[in-house]
Parts: sequence; structure tokens; C-alpha cells
Amino acid sequence: MATDTQEQQQTAGPEPAARPQRGRQRQQRRRFVRRRTRKRCAFCEDKALRIDYKKVDLLQNYLTERGKILPRRATGACARHQRELALAIKRARHLALLPFVTEHIRTS
Repeated sequence: MATDTQEQQQTAGPEPAARPQRGRQRQQRRRFVRRRTRKRCAFCEDKALRIDYKKVDLLQNYLTERGKILPRRATGACARHQRELALAIKRARHLALLPFVTEHIRTS
């Protein structure tokens, strides 16, 4: 019996050392986290800034490089202005002011 316990100890190796202050490190990390300020809707802030399908340079700021419309969480626009943006982008696409998709890179 004594040999069995000795063999188990030898094969298992030494017990892992306890990690001291692990919980304390987590608490310290949480304490110093800064809260981000929410993005404000640019159209609500600046009343002179209007959404128009003819303002292609403005609308391109709300598109990805692939031509997709960016979501609200990325643009920072409120729900009302995000809907207006999407509608203006779609109108500009139909009038060929904006591309539906960007050109694909051809590899030959």
C-alpha cells in the first residue's frame, strides 16, 4: 500500500502552487476601466447638416469599402437619421451616384 501512494505521487508530480492575489488583480483591473462616452448623432448635433441623396461625399462616409451601409453602432446616428441615411444611399445607388458594390480585383 505504501508503494502505491508513493508511485501516485511520483507520476502525478508536485501539487500546483496556489496563485495568490488572483482575485485582487481582477478587482484592480475593473476599478480603472473608463467608460466610453456614447457617440452622438452628427445630424442631431448640427441642425444645418442635412441628409440628401445628392451629397455623395457625405453618404460615402456611411459606407464600407465594399459598399455596404454601416450599422447604427458604427455610425453613431440615431434611429431616425439612420433610416434617412439608408434611404438616401439607396436613392443615390438607383441614380448611379453611388455604386452598389465596389469593383472586384481581378487576378490574372
